[in-house]
Amino acid sequence: MRRRRKRQRMIRFVLLIILIIAAIAGIILWKRYSPSKEQYDMKKYYGIEKDGQVGITVDNKVVEAEGKLAGGKVYVAYNIVRDYINSRFYWDPNENVLLYMLPEDMISVDVGSKDYSISRKKKSEDYVILKTEGNTAYIALDFVQQYTNIDYEVSNNPDHVMIRTKWGKTDVATVKKNTQVRYQGGVKSPVLAELKKKDEVTVVESEQNWKKVRTADGVIGYVKNKALKNEEKKNITRKFEEQDYSNITKDYTINMAWHNVTNQDANNAVAQRIAQTKGLTTLAPTWIHVADTNGNISSIASADYVSYAHKQNVEVWMTVRDFDGGISSEKESYELLSYTSRRETLITQLIAEALRVGVDGINVDFEKISDKCGEHYIEFIRELSVKCRQNGLVLSVDNYVPKSFNTQYDRKEQGIVADYVVIMGYDEYYAGSPEAGPVSSYNYVKEGITETLKEVPAEKVISGIPFFTRLWKETPKTEEELKSDKGTDAEQYSATVESDAYGMDNAQAIVKQAGVDTTWDKKAGQNYATWEADGSKYEIWLEDSKSIEAKLKLMKKYKLAGTAEWSLGQESSDIWNLIQKYVN
Repeated sequence: MRRRRKRQRMIRFVLLIILIIAAIAGIILWKRYSPSKEQYDMKKYYGIEKDGQVGITVDNKVVEAEGKLAGGKVYVAYNIVRDYINSRFYWDPNENVLLYMLPEDMISVDVGSKDYSISRKKKSEDYVILKTEGNTAYIALDFVQQYTNIDYEVSNNPDHVMIRTKWGKTDVATVKKNTQVRYQGGVKSPVLAELKKKDEVTVVESEQNWKKVRTADGVIGYVKNKALKNEEKKNITRKFEEQDYSNITKDYTINMAWHNVTNQDANNAVAQRIAQTKGLTTLAPTWIHVADTNGNISSIASADYVSYAHKQNVEVWMTVRDFDGGISSEKESYELLSYTSRRETLITQLIAEALRVGVDGINVDFEKISDKCGEHYIEFIRELSVKCRQNGLVLSVDNYVPKSFNTQYDRKEQGIVADYVVIMGYDEYYAGSPEAGPVSSYNYVKEGITETLKEVPAEKVISGIPFFTRLWKETPKTEEELKSDKGTDAEQYSATVESDAYGMDNAQAIVKQAGVDTTWDKKAGQNYATWEADGSKYEIWLEDSKSIEAKLKLMKKYKLAGTAEWSLGQESSDIWNLIQKYVN
C-alpha cells in the first residue's frame, strides 16, 4: 500500500511537471504566434510632426506630410503637386505667382486670392486658391482637380488625404472577415487600420502569405491572404477631359541643317549654301542670342534670308541660344528662367522677331541648364509653345543624348508641348575632353535615339548628326605635371589632350598630309587613323559617307521625323546625294 501511494504521488508529480511545461510552452507559443494588438503611431506613419499638418497618400505611396486644412479645404504644398500630382503647375517664389499652362492660355494666380486669370480674363472661386507659409506655397486641391484627373478622400485621426491619380485596370480584393492592416507582413507587426467584412481594398503587391494593400482612405499595409477573397482586375475611371496640346506635324521627312551664322554679312551666303545641298527642307540659322538675364535678345535675323529660302521651298526655324554670345553660364540661365517676367520678356521678343522676318519656326538650343534650373526651363518651353501655337510657328527643342545627368531637360514634357525634339547626337568626346575619342560613334547615336524614344513619340524625334570631327593630340605629361596632378581628377591621365574641330574635307586632307591609312573602327562605326609626330600621338575618327549612312539608317529604322546636321558648310560634296536618298 505504501509503495503504491508513493508511486501515485510520483505519477501526479510527473503529470504536474508536464502540465507546467505544457503551460509554459503554450504561453511561449502564444506570445510568439498570437496576433499583436499594438497600434502603430499613425502620426509617425504619415510623417506628421506638428499640429495643422495633413498626411498625404498619393496612389500607393505615402509622401511628405506637406498638407494643411483651411476653411474646409485641403491645401497641398507646391512641391508635392509638382512631383506627384501634376507637374504643369509652376510656382514662382521670386514674383509670388502660380502658373498653369493650357494649350493656348496661361492661368495665373496671386497669393491669398480667390481670383485667377486666364489670358488676362478674371475668374473667381469661393475659396482662397493659393496660400503661403514661410517659404512654402500651398495650392487648394479643389483647384488642382479642375485641371488634373484626380480624386481624393479626406479622413481624420489623424488628418490625412488619399489622392488618386492613376486610373484604369486595378487589382482589388474583398475582405472576407474582419481583420487588420499591419505595418509589415507578420502577425507581430503593429496594426495600422481595422478592416470590416466586405470592405474593398486595392492590392499593391503579393508577398507569400501576405498582400500589400491600400485601404479606401489611403492606409497602405499588409493583410493575410486568407482574409481576402474575390481578387480581380477592376476598371476604375473618372470622367475628365484632358487638355489637347495640338502640334504642327510635317508630312515629309525633315532634313534640317543648322547654319552657323555669326554676323550679318554671313546671311548673304544663304544662296550658295542652299545650292550646295540636296533634299534640304529646313534651315536653322543661329541668329538669336539671349543678351542678358532680363530676357532681352540680340539678333542678326534677316528677312531677305527667309524670303530667299522660301523661294527654294526651304523653311527657316531661327535658333535661339543661351551661350556663345550674351549670357553663357548655368548661373545666368537660371537667373533668366527663374523669373516669370524675364521669361515673358524673352518670349515676347522672340515671337516679335520671328514675325518680323517671317520665319516658320523657332529652334531652342539651351545648353546651360543646371539641375535646379530644370523646372524653370521646361516652364519656359511650355510658355513659348503657347505663343508658337497661337502664331502658327513650329517649336523644336535641341537636346543632349539622354544621360542620368541631363534629365532636368524633361524630354517627356517637351514631347507633349513642342512640335519636335531634336537629339544632338555628337560631342560624345568634346572640346576639353580629358581623353580622345569619336565625336559621334554609331552606338552613341543609337543610344540617343532609343533612350529618347522611351519618352518622346518617334514622329516628333529628329536625329542630329555631325558634319565635323576632331583631331586629337596627346602629349605625354612631364614628371612635374604628373606630380602637380596628384590628388586631382587629372591624376588618372598620363597625357595632356588637345583637340581641334574640322569639317569633312579638311579632316581627310589632314590624314592624307600625315601619309597614313585609315582603318574601320567597327565599334565606333567610323574610319580611324593615328600617327605620331613631334613627340605627340595624333588620333582622328572620321565622319564620311560610310559613317553618315550608318546614322541615317538608324533614322529610317526607328521611323523618326527626320535628320539634322551640324553644321552647314562643313560637309563634303558627296554627302548630300547620300542624305537625299534617306529623306525622300
